[in-house]
Amino acid sequence: MTVMRGEYKTPGGKLVAVNVEVDDDVTNKGSSPTQTEATAGGVSTNARRVRSCRLDGDFFIEGDDAAAQSLIKDLEHALMSGHSVRDVIVQYSQRARLVGTNATAIETAYARALGITQPAISQVSYGNASISTSQGIDNAEDWMADRWAQLHPVIIHDIPREPVEQMIIDEQWAREVAQGQRPATIRFWEWASPAIVVGRYQSIPDEVHEREAEREGFTVVRRCTGGGAMVIVPGNTITYSLYAPLSFVAGITIEESYRLCDRWLINMLHVIGIDAMFAGINDIASSHGKIGGAAQRRFPARSGSTGLGSVLHHVTMAYDIDAEQMTRVLNTSAEKLSDKAVKSARKRVDPLRSQTGMTRDEIVNRMIEYLRSL
Repeated sequence: MTVMRGEYKTPGGKLVAVNVEVDDDVTNKGSSPTQTEATAGGVSTNARRVRSCRLDGDFFIEGDDAAAQSLIKDLEHALMSGHSVRDVIVQYSQRARLVGTNATAIETAYARALGITQPAISQVSYGNASISTSQGIDNAEDWMADRWAQLHPVIIHDIPREPVEQMIIDEQWAREVAQGQRPATIRFWEWASPAIVVGRYQSIPDEVHEREAEREGFTVVRRCTGGGAMVIVPGNTITYSLYAPLSFVAGITIEESYRLCDRWLINMLHVIGIDAMFAGINDIASSHGKIGGAAQRRFPARSGSTGLGSVLHHVTMAYDIDAEQMTRVLNTSAEKLSDKAVKSARKRVDPLRSQTGMTRDEIVNRMIEYLRSL
């Protein structure tokens, strides 16, 4: 048995990867694809028998747990059987929506895992666009300000918590808002110990140098949202979560909801002298590099509850960073950096400390003060 991995990064979007387990023996043409023929995007190879494939990456899926897991399983089955990946995505469009990747990217990753050469592909780039579709650029600030004024969230600067507890609290509070048991809330986190937080659909062995992470005292945890892996060191990171009723993001696209949830942060960073901007789907950056990233997930209300569902939106920003340590504990592939201006993860992140000269506590206090002023 051999396990082979292929990756594809959608320009301005997210990375999708496929691990394929194959036999090493040569097979015969004419056998069924599920038994002996590896296929991808209509291209096939008869060199090896595909035993299994597993889809992972830092993409997002909007939908309930069952639908999201079923979507992934059916995508994996489509790849192995030679069926249309696009048809599977369309079939699930009302229950679970892929964000940051698409059928072509998935098929390309599968083909690369098998060493299949595909024709040049044409991808839709997510780019750095601001809100423009359903609301329009001209009135974006007005309608976002209105929604924030109506939300009026409770602001909590939390106590230090261990990584596993952080993950539990985050999902628990989101579900409580979904059931109408907790008002809209913004929680500023404090970390009690170092952590590596991986996204909901990422493969830990492929993203983290686990032995090195353990040796350096990191706890590896998985959060309930998609996106990429983050290295957390207490005192070097600023993390917050917004738990809001679904009505807060009603009537807008997923991409627009990221900008709505973080518009206050962009404005606040401008106030303290950072030329912050949105980048791609979920990143926050300046002219000096990436500052942080966001992730989201929607939670439905249980039948019979008084709630109307909720959106969890959390952000992690680098205040300071040990770039050497980050490269030791994370496995950042060249494909993930393929559409970046710089080709090294250690050069992509420019912490708030170097851009402001302020202490971490000063920045967190300014963030809280700004929120209260809204």
